Parts: sequence; C-alpha cells; structure tokens
Amino acid sequence: MSDEFDVVVVGAGPAGAAAALTARRAGASVLLLDRADFPRDKACGDGIAAHSVDVLAELGVPEAVAGYAPLPALRMIAPGGGAVARALPRPAYTVPREVFDARLVAAAVAAGAQLRRHTVRRVEPRADRVVLDGELSGRVVVGADGAGSVVRRALGHPQNPDRHLALAIRGYAPALPGPSEQLIVTSKARWPAYAWSFPIGDGRANVGYGEVLRGEPLSRAYLLDRLAALLPGTDLATVTALRAHHLPLSTHRPTPGQGRTLLAGDALSLINPFTGEGIFYALLSGALAGAAAAQAPEGAAHRYAHGLRRRLGTHLRHSSVAAWLARRRRVVDAAVRAAHRDDRVFYDVVELGLGDGRLTARTLAMIGVGLPGADGAPRR
Repeated sequence: MSDEFDVVVVGAGPAGAAAALTARRAGASVLLLDRADFPRDKACGDGIAAHSVDVLAELGVPEAVAGYAPLPALRMIAPGGGAVARALPRPAYTVPREVFDARLVAAAVAAGAQLRRHTVRRVEPRADRVVLDGELSGRVVVGADGAGSVVRRALGHPQNPDRHLALAIRGYAPALPGPSEQLIVTSKARWPAYAWSFPIGDGRANVGYGEVLRGEPLSRAYLLDRLAALLPGTDLATVTALRAHHLPLSTHRPTPGQGRTLLAGDALSLINPFTGEGIFYALLSGALAGAAAAQAPEGAAHRYAHGLRRRLGTHLRHSSVAAWLARRRRVVDAAVRAAHRDDRVFYDVVELGLGDGRLTARTLAMIGVGLPGADGAPRR
C-alpha cells in the first residue's frame, strides 16, 4: 500500500468530520476523503438543533454555528390546518452547509487529520485492514459517504426501499416576514410530507419540500409545485440554489458495522423518520464511530454497535413508533392540538423529532384525548 492509516473516513460531511476529529484526538492517524473540495454546497435543510450544538461542544467546535442568529421558536401547521407556535426549549440555528461542513473539516484538519480529494469506487475488506481502490488502506474504515454510500453497498446493503426513503428539494429565498422562527407546514394531500422555511439571519431562508417515496417517481416540477402550494409567501422566481436529495429514514437501518468497516450518518440511514432531521444523528454517530475506530481495530464494529445502542437505541425505537403513528393524518392533527394546549407535549415532540427524546405516556395520552370520536369531532 502506498498510503496506510489507522482510520480512513470516506465522506467529509458532519458524520465524517466528526469521526475524523474524534479518532485523531484519540491518537489515531486519520485520512479524510471526499469527492469535493471545501467549501462546497450540500442539499439540506441546514437546521442545527440544540442537541447538535451539544455534540459540537463535546467535539470542541462550538464555533461551527458562530455568527448565525439563534432561532427561538418553532411554528408547525398540521395537515388539517391547526397550528402550534411556541418557544423552543433551547434555540436552534440555520447554518448553510457550505459554511457548516467547511468549519468541521477545518477543525478535523487542525487536529491532524489529512484531507484528500478522492472518489472511492472500490472497497475491499481484508483480515487486517480495509483497502480502498487498491491504493489506500485503513485498519478501520468509516463510511460516512451519504445516502448513496459506496461503503454501504460494499457491505451488501442496498439503498432504503420506498416508504423508508424520502425525496426533498431545497433552495434559498428571501425570508418570510414575521417573527424569527422555524416554520414547518405539513401537507394534507400528500402526507407524510411537509414544506419548511428556516431563516438564516441574513435576510434569506432555507426553504424546501419533501415527502416519503411510495413507488412513484417525483419530478422536480412536482416538488416545486408542492413547495409553492405550502409556502404561498415564497415566490419561486426568487428561490436560488435549488437541489434535490434523498433522505434514508432510520426505520430501515443496516447493521452499523462489519469487521473493520463502520457506517455513520446518512450512510447508516440515520434520518429522523418523524422530521427528516439528520445533523444531530450524523455528528453523534460520527463521533461514536471515530472513537470506536481509534481503539483495537478488530473490535471496532462491536464497540460501535454497542455505543449506538446505548446512546440512541431507545430513542430510535420511539421515533419509529412515532413515525408509524404519524402516518395517520388525524394523529398529527391531534398531536398539534395537544402541543398547542400543553407545553410539555410540545417539548416532548420537539425532543423526539430534533434530538434523542422519547414518546412519553403522558404525551400519548394527551394526543389520544384529541383524536376524533365517532362524530368526527376531537374528544375533550
């Protein structure tokens, strides 16, 4: 091998940068690969929730959100038209991925990781290493190469099937007038689906629309029509940098690792099925993968799987149940009504959708009370 490292990370998004940073700080030699130069754009909602900020602090890079105004509130409109608008338990941020990812990569490089532009096409696991394209090798390889992960395919895992995969389109538009808040507008016609508008703080907002795939192709024109219908205050003529992307939902995850090869972030289908949030999962899983990879390589997969179960296992089960319940529009309508009536329900929903929260018995009971009775009216 011309290049050998303790850890090779494929993909330098949030999951990959977190893995590289964590492994390097544990003393491992690290090569961080990406097919693009940085800074580079990445299709995403750009939302950085409070739990993501916590992981950034643990990684030692709280400056990743520096210079962007905190968003103190969230407004959600249900499929039936009901709404809830409340202060978030802790502020969120909207940081364009062109900025956010470059800051994380810079932190990994500053910690001693080598960054190289390289498109991985072949992954060859061996007894004592993993060889990439016949020329690079790592005692452990972390696949953080997104929804179309080459590393994932090399482990025998195909892309998520329909109903466990979403498609979204994202762009940048002038921010809507009104209070500085995250806005989510769900779709009655095509649920599960929603549009969003997340102010950045510089006069622009990240806007987009996404829905779960159900066996039929979705065109760019269709996605834009739905965005315009749900965000009527947004003029499509003013929207720039439109890009579509797939969201592999966490309801269909492959095994986190095999032998000396680990998967993190989108490559592991770590996208919240309830909200589409993925930055928190990416940062956390990347950090766990990097820590596992930097130790005895022969036990990396076992350590990583154990760490993920301990840190996210219960939450992922609860979020899957929430996503299954939320396939029914009337449940979402009832949840929004309950969140409007009760701040604890609102906080539970936010924690479940944007962090590592649980679906509590109290919240389930409050939602159940608001479900329609035999006459179609919500129960009181």
